[in-house]
Amino acid sequence: MGGLQSIRVVKVSKGRYCISVVWGGSRYRFYNGSYIASWSKPQSLPVGKRLRAFEDLCLEYQRAIDLGWTPLDDWSDRLERVSVSASLLTDALASKLQQGLSESYARKLTWLVKHLKRFLKGKNPTPKLLAAFINDSHWTPATRTIVRRHLIAFEKEMAKYGYEGSIKTLTTRYRCEEKLHKPFKDVEAVLGEISLFDARLHLCCLLAFGCLLRPHREIRLLTWGDFSDDLSYVSLGGNRNKGKKNRIVPVGVFIRPYLMAFKRVSCSSEVNVFSGKEKPYNRDYFKTLWGRYKKQSTLLEKDQTLYSFRHTGAIQVYEKTGSLSKLQQVMGHSSLQVSLTYLRGLEVKQMEMEDMPTIGNRNRSW
Repeated sequence: MGGLQSIRVVKVSKGRYCISVVWGGSRYRFYNGSYIASWSKPQSLPVGKRLRAFEDLCLEYQRAIDLGWTPLDDWSDRLERVSVSASLLTDALASKLQQGLSESYARKLTWLVKHLKRFLKGKNPTPKLLAAFINDSHWTPATRTIVRRHLIAFEKEMAKYGYEGSIKTLTTRYRCEEKLHKPFKDVEAVLGEISLFDARLHLCCLLAFGCLLRPHREIRLLTWGDFSDDLSYVSLGGNRNKGKKNRIVPVGVFIRPYLMAFKRVSCSSEVNVFSGKEKPYNRDYFKTLWGRYKKQSTLLEKDQTLYSFRHTGAIQVYEKTGSLSKLQQVMGHSSLQVSLTYLRGLEVKQMEMEDMPTIGNRNRSW
């Protein structure tokens, strides 16, 4: 008896599946779509995504059978001639989002893929088209550099679905002026003004300055369980900060009374410090508060932002200790090179006049 008798997804072992086709009394197994000229490779996806991908591939096999394909055929030689799956960008994005990205990066990548789809208008993504997406746009050099960086990283994910090549040699990395978060000359005065404006924003600024935490994620998501019982230390796991390293930072005595003002007697360790509930405020909460404060402030100078508190604190730590390793640890930087770049961006004076070469016999040791 010839012809199709059944086609279904079969679990082979833990996390492994295949397409099982019974044809003319014989059973055939397929682990990817190459035999039907499809780029689909479900087995290369994260385990949690494989079953759904195999179910989609099963439908592709069914359509191929309707077009005349049989398990004895091999259409893999058509792969070079057929279009890359129209869902390449969607599939690659879905796979990437399963990899524990930060909320901010996930949003940026989703935005990028959305605009890239509009630009391609159904065309297959190729390095030349992606390069044109960057070069032919009206973006600023800084935005082009950021988009280029994200796409180079995303190319590795797209390669799992048939994308080939790279935009590295087809695009230019622009050198852009560094945007300075200008430090405060009198941080105490600014903090005093903010305390009269809003208590939550004031505590956020204190923690950014005194503990060198990042405002929009690290501080906004703080729970009481992140602090020691006496509020003398705050601990963040590697999944909670940009540097991906565990951080234990002292909490200054000038901060603790303001923390205590927010703490309720019966609150659990899962309760957010600022919202008083397990659910934190939305990601733009402090950004919005800062914008409102900025409009009525009489002390803020140009280029001074919410991050200026963290930068001001970083300068003080370095000037007190002279230690890059301590600065790296307290800032949560991934490497010493990042800390060096950070100080350079803040234009910290790292050498005094007496450290420079002189003419004469003074301090000569030879």
